[in-house]
Amino acid sequence: MVHSVELVFDADTEAAVRHLWDALREAGIPSQAPASRPHATLTVAEHIDAGADSVLAPVLDRFPLPCRLGATLVFGRSAGVLARLLMPTAELLAVQADVHRLVLPLSTPAAMPHTAPGQWTPHVTLARRIAPGHLATAMRIAGRPAEIVGSIVGLRRWEGDKRAEHLIARRT
Repeated sequence: MVHSVELVFDADTEAAVRHLWDALREAGIPSQAPASRPHATLTVAEHIDAGADSVLAPVLDRFPLPCRLGATLVFGRSAGVLARLLMPTAELLAVQADVHRLVLPLSTPAAMPHTAPGQWTPHVTLARRIAPGHLATAMRIAGRPAEIVGSIVGLRRWEGDKRAEHLIARRT
């Protein structure tokens, strides 16, 4: 399993995403609920050392950061991943580039190429393994409301092998 560093959202944004997860699940589409927490992944590697938490503490000064979840996306060709675009502002792209740069020396092996600055697609995953026959329904559900306005409030480090969340908080 992989490790990652992710953005976390304010309570209202989380609730809006969870509402979409629930609506998808009620329609028989395998959503992220309840296995996860709404987030946007910034960088991914097979392993990210716990030292990343202290290295990333200065990034917390940039939050809260306004955000908008916009268009519905599908990644993949068959049994795709359904997501909402996290609108890429200059500030969001700068945060991602800084997190990637700071965590790279603590990532083994190196971070996955699709998370490199300039290659990253900011998004919030809603469902995985969408069968082609369910795609139209999934897109209809996932696209409402057309825009979710909220804020990014912090970072977490996720250890997928342990299913462990480590909220990154400022050391005082």
